[in-house]
This record gives sequence, structure tokens and C-alpha cells, in this order.
Amino acid sequence: MIGFSADTASFWQSLQERFVIDLKIGEGFTALVDFMREHFGLLFDAIAATISFVADNLTIFFNFLPAPLVFGLLAVLALWRVGWRFALFVLVALYVVMSMGLWPESMDTLGLVIAATLAALGVGLPTGIAMAKSDMLQAIVRPVLDFMQTLPAFVYLIPAVIFFGTGRVPGTIATVVFAMPPCVRLMNLGIRQVPVENVEAGRAFGCNGAQLLFKVELPLALPSIMAGINQTIMLALSMVVIASMIGAGGLGDPVLAGIQQLRLGIGFEGGLGVVILAIILDRLTQSFGQRNKRGAGLLTRLKTFFSRNGKADAT
Repeated sequence: MIGFSADTASFWQSLQERFVIDLKIGEGFTALVDFMREHFGLLFDAIAATISFVADNLTIFFNFLPAPLVFGLLAVLALWRVGWRFALFVLVALYVVMSMGLWPESMDTLGLVIAATLAALGVGLPTGIAMAKSDMLQAIVRPVLDFMQTLPAFVYLIPAVIFFGTGRVPGTIATVVFAMPPCVRLMNLGIRQVPVENVEAGRAFGCNGAQLLFKVELPLALPSIMAGINQTIMLALSMVVIASMIGAGGLGDPVLAGIQQLRLGIGFEGGLGVVILAIILDRLTQSFGQRNKRGAGLLTRLKTFFSRNGKADAT
């Protein structure tokens, strides 16, 4: 039995040595990276400068704003788009973040997430529109999106560090690549799901391609588009802790410190800050994709709120 097993193992090993080819994929990728660094250095420098300008200035801007002003702006936006209960939650949640001493880190994270989201939407939404207009392009791009969504998030840090070093810039770029696929997919899906009769009606009224896109297709696809933007923001927030490993900063730093130093309290506070930001951004972006919310103005909500209070006081 032992001899049979040894002979079988030897047979399969010889068969493997004869027919299995070592593709050396890792060495090929390394050569490709070296080639790109050598011949496209100026392009990467321009990308780094652009991302750095946007991310750094957004971070500086949010840290410059007084905390009471941020409280008021987000509360008013929550009241307008969602309702008074969510506005109250926003005030309490932001107070919790400030009480934990994580306000600067929260503003850093907000700046990084918004910068990454703007970059992802700037590339992803036009790509989604182009996919919706071309079946061939959709067939080419879909496998790329599948690859981007299934590749482990940590892997994105490797080329980001190689091309851009460490700091906020590679963290933002890795976040952009990781968070982009949903907005591309849902933009493509939303436009393709626009009813044919609406498109034909637009053409019957003399709309050209651009008018048809901006006046018919995009408005009707708005719920799907906003769902893609919402998912992009959520994925960008999920990269906060991972991006902090290469110096992106923000709320990922206390979580990373809690992991490295086994300090449960610090890690939990950082994670709670991320959750609070995620809930606020999630509910606000969802509200813009709901048609029944678009007609409700801020004054209407204030009148409803105070009239309810007045009725409660009278009773």
C-alpha cells in the first residue's frame, strides 16, 4: 500500500513537471509595475498632485469649520431630507463623537471619503453612461468590475504604496478603486431600465442624444444612480481602517491602535465613529434617491414639526 502510494505520488509529480507550466504571473506583474513607474512617472505625479490637492483641502476645510456650524448644517440637512427624528439623532450622534475626542479624526475621515467619492464618481458615472450606450463596452468593462469587486481590499494597498508612497494620497486612491464599481454598475443599470416608451416620447419631441440623456434618462434613472452613489460612499467608509495602515489617518487610526495595542476601548470608539458617519451619510444619500422626498421642502417640515408640538402642548 505504501509502495503504491509512493508510486502514485511520483507519477503525478512527474506528470506535473512535464505538463504544468510555471506562468510566473507575479514576476510579470512586477515587470509591468516597473515599466509603468519608469515611463509614466509624470502621469502618476499629476494624479498624486490632484488627489492631494482635493483631499488635503477638503480635510483642512472640514477641520476649519466650527463644530457648532457642522452640527447645524447637518441637522438642517437631515430635517429637510429625512425628518425631525433623524435630525435629532444627528445632533446626538455628533455630540457623542465630540465627547469621545474624535472630532478632528472624524473631519479627516469625512474629507477623505468625500474626496474619494468625488474621484470615483468622476470616473465611474461617465463610464456607466458609456456602458449603457454600448453593449460591446459593457461586455469589456463588466469583467474588470468583477475583478475590482472580488479582489481583497488589502491588495489595493500594494500598488498604491508602490506608485504613490504612504500617506493620504495612496489611501485615497486605493479607496477610489475599491469603491468605484457600484456607481458604474448602477448607472449602467438605471439607464438601461428606463422604459422604452419614455425614450421614444423624448425622440418624438425632437430630443437629440444629449437632451435625451439629461432630460429623460438620467431623471428617470435617479433612484438607481443615487443607490450607486450611496454604495460608493459606504465602500469608501469601509476602507477607512485599511487605508490607515498606509498613513491615511482619520478614524482608522484609533481602530488600528486598538488592534496593535490590544486596547479594546480605543478601537471600539474609533469603530463607533465610523458607524455614526456611515449612518448619517447613508440616510442622507438615500433620501435624494426617493422621489417622494423631493417635493417636501424645509419650511413644510418645520411647519409640520411645530404644528405637531403645538397640538401636543394644547392637549
